[in-house]
Amino acid sequence: MLRFTILGSGSAGNCAFLETEYSRVLIDAGFSVRQIEARLQSVGHTVADIDAVFVTHEHSDHVCGLPPLAKRSGLAIFANRLTAETLRPKMEDCQSWKIFETGQTILYRDLKVETFSVPHDAYDPVGFLFRHRLGNIGFLTDLGYASHLVIERIRPSRALVLEANHDLGLIQRDKKRPWPVKQRILSRHGHLSNEAAAAVAAKLGDNGLEDLYLGHLSADCNHPELARAAVASALTIPTIRLHDTSQNHPGTTLEWTG
Repeated sequence: MLRFTILGSGSAGNCAFLETEYSRVLIDAGFSVRQIEARLQSVGHTVADIDAVFVTHEHSDHVCGLPPLAKRSGLAIFANRLTAETLRPKMEDCQSWKIFETGQTILYRDLKVETFSVPHDAYDPVGFLFRHRLGNIGFLTDLGYASHLVIERIRPSRALVLEANHDLGLIQRDKKRPWPVKQRILSRHGHLSNEAAAAVAAKLGDNGLEDLYLGHLSADCNHPELARAAVASALTIPTIRLHDTSQNHPGTTLEWTG
């Protein structure tokens, strides 16, 4: 079996849980340990059940819960070298690092995890493709644009988490963000807009994608219905299921058996 739950996704915190017969892993840990514990309990697990954490990059909304989690013995923390070096000052006692080179494929229990570079304003941000005998899960958040490499690496996904961070009209009208911040978000190393996410979805074609999760939505520069409408209009395969994600609570668990 394989179960996948987005515990939370948004500009203030990101964390997902992937469970197989032999693995229980987090992808990022962008909430407090208390929040991660509460959200795991909603799917029948606790922090003590976690075997490993796979880290996309060092921004706080993806790693703020990692330092206290790392104090647990036996927890493997997978990160590339630059990400780990950035986090080490806050995790000086951590002995659990499993360092990989970006582009490397990691064999972890019954998972084969492909890593690839994504364009974002972090030291060495990565996307993941978690390969399992029941199907592959792509994890693609925090990127300014989807390069040809990125599209090809996520193409085998049966389920995909795809950033749909902001609506272009809402962010342009937003009065809380100064122009330099807007420039960063809109840059090629910032975040995908709804329209950019739709363009990615349109390129995926009929390669077995069944479930598409729209992640990392801005709380005040996007709305789930705007993201869903933009991406739905671009999908060429009508059977693909679109899922909203929330900053505030876990989403519905995806389960495959066979």
